Amino acid sequence: MKIVYNWLKEFVDVTAPPSEVASRLALSGTNIGSVESGPHGAIIDAEVGSNRPDCLSHCGIARELSAVYKLPLKSVAPKPIESATKASDAVSVEIQSRDLCGRFTARVIRNAKIQPSPKWLKDRLEASGVASISNVVDISNYVMLELGHPLHTFDYDKVRDHRIVVRRAKSGEKIRTLDGVERTLDSAFSVVCDGDGSRPVGIGGIMGGAETEISFSTKNILIECAWFEAIAVRKAARFLKLHTEASTRFGRGADPETAGLASRRAAELILQLTGGELLAGVVDVYPGKRQPKKIQLTRTELLRVMGADVPDKEIEAILTALGFAPVRIGENRGAEGSLLAAWECTQPSWRAEVEREIDLIEEVARIYGLDKFPPRLPAARQGAQRMPKFEPELRLRERLIGLGYREILTIPHVAGERDALFRPEGVTPAQLSNPLSEEANVLRSNGLVTMAAALEWNLNHGQRNVRLFEIGRHYRLEGCASVETPVLTIGATGEAREKNLYESAREYQFADLKGDLDALGELLGGFNWKHDGPKWMSVSRSAHLASPEYSRDAVAIGVAGQLSKRVAEKFKLRQDVFLAELDLDPLYACYFQLKNDRRYSPLPRYPAVERDFSLLFKDQGVTFRHVAGAIHHLNFPEVASVQARDLYRGKNLPPGTFSLMIRVTLQSHEGTLTESRISEISEKIIHVLQYTFGAQLRAS
Repeated sequence: MKIVYNWLKEFVDVTAPPSEVASRLALSGTNIGSVESGPHGAIIDAEVGSNRPDCLSHCGIARELSAVYKLPLKSVAPKPIESATKASDAVSVEIQSRDLCGRFTARVIRNAKIQPSPKWLKDRLEASGVASISNVVDISNYVMLELGHPLHTFDYDKVRDHRIVVRRAKSGEKIRTLDGVERTLDSAFSVVCDGDGSRPVGIGGIMGGAETEISFSTKNILIECAWFEAIAVRKAARFLKLHTEASTRFGRGADPETAGLASRRAAELILQLTGGELLAGVVDVYPGKRQPKKIQLTRTELLRVMGADVPDKEIEAILTALGFAPVRIGENRGAEGSLLAAWECTQPSWRAEVEREIDLIEEVARIYGLDKFPPRLPAARQGAQRMPKFEPELRLRERLIGLGYREILTIPHVAGERDALFRPEGVTPAQLSNPLSEEANVLRSNGLVTMAAALEWNLNHGQRNVRLFEIGRHYRLEGCASVETPVLTIGATGEAREKNLYESAREYQFADLKGDLDALGELLGGFNWKHDGPKWMSVSRSAHLASPEYSRDAVAIGVAGQLSKRVAEKFKLRQDVFLAELDLDPLYACYFQLKNDRRYSPLPRYPAVERDFSLLFKDQGVTFRHVAGAIHHLNFPEVASVQARDLYRGKNLPPGTFSLMIRVTLQSHEGTLTESRISEISEKIIHVLQYTFGAQLRAS
């Protein structure tokens, strides 16, 4: 919200410059975006939190300053002159949906002259970012910015039967709003109707209808100042994609008690600018009136929470300035026998979020100054202990950083359309019942959607070479229960190696991703690769990964591959992007199993021997991982390593076959290997490969 500095000074006699005022507001809990100087003086851009609707007005911000600077707050006390005719004889109000509308006030002004606003009013609205329309409409906006409560003005003569009915909308019902758009309503919304209640003339808490709007031919005015239920207003604004100044305030919880004050203030200003006649009294239907809540604050609890004392006078002055009206109700005896005061406070109508003693302590602390409390941690009641998965997560993080990846943290709220691009078949997404926006209406069903978005953001900002990873969670529904699964997500694009004096540049390829994942697999005993990735990946550059077991029935652990062109176009990615996602629970299980099985082994004292085997295999899904696994399963202690040295497909080979040369390193801890032992092991290796895979030994 834009706060006009000169406007603030009408409520509190602050003499500090705007920059200092902004700084003090920020230290007391109001986030400040900027301070700018314009033709109408200094403008403070305040980013008000969703739990502080009372600060969405100049009066509310002035109340904060009165507490911070210990200055009196000037109240607004409008006293418009009324005629002898009663307003209740000219208009009637009925609230049928009391759960959606807790208060509705109506005033009537006759013989008003609608014309352009005076310069002072135009300047105030322009400084606040609101366009001027006419004197009456501008006054409703002015009072909203001044006191924080939205109003609406109707052309009284266009309201049928001069009767207002507030009811729940009917599904499919339509209304043309002030912006000229015809909108379809839902039964969860509140609508303001006229006459017999059949014609909507406004969407409760959001925007009025075009059929009863104020024009320059309007003579008689009906002033509405009501209170609408916050959740219903938020849902309606999101459903209609119609976010207004009114919906912002009602959606966060406006103060119902301010409705009467705002109505009088608007009537007073309209009389000043239009010269009309205000009918006596107000039609005020208030079925939802609430009794103020009493909250106790004790110095004992304040000392326990904050760890330092605040003088009695300071506590009472702060709470009084903020409207809590503290009354001392007694003293409690502290741990050392000292008497500690206690207060009973009354919750002001504009601070509905303050409900507990801890909330009052926060109010005192932020105004008194958090910097005045000692920066120390409370005494620990138990020893610190690392989480069970700390060690494997740390090792994964270290290995990825060593491979050149950077860690990111992303918000799991994503658009349903994007999530569907990566969602496995049969998976039900975790739909949010009250999303912040249409672009964040589901929780990600995998980490790939947010990783692709992160790569998209970097590429759009000129970062062509990107390698990222995230240790997070994905969310899915299984029946009525939501399931959170910890996952590791990896993304890369651009160059694997940049050009330098000695080497030329090289683009990142699927082989680089596979190599990096195999480097991770070394921590876990290796991965089993199956080259049949999901539909969102390139067919020829994708794979499923299985847990490090040398069998075809290994447990599925994740996917990796190049993003398909179809999906890349959705993200407007113009270069190859490679992604991978691994389930962390099976990875951690493999890590701990390997750790428990790992034993210290000294370096061999005896020389190693290398033997190369050139083999011919049928091209039926046999991989090097299968070949190496079969050799290791022979359980020869002398087999130190198995490496792939050459792969060939092409001429001079029978159709449907390929040639693979492997190198087996043999080494003994007992003594130098004899030729007979080497031959025995070699024969066993050839035999098991022939028997298991139908391999044929090629002539050297």
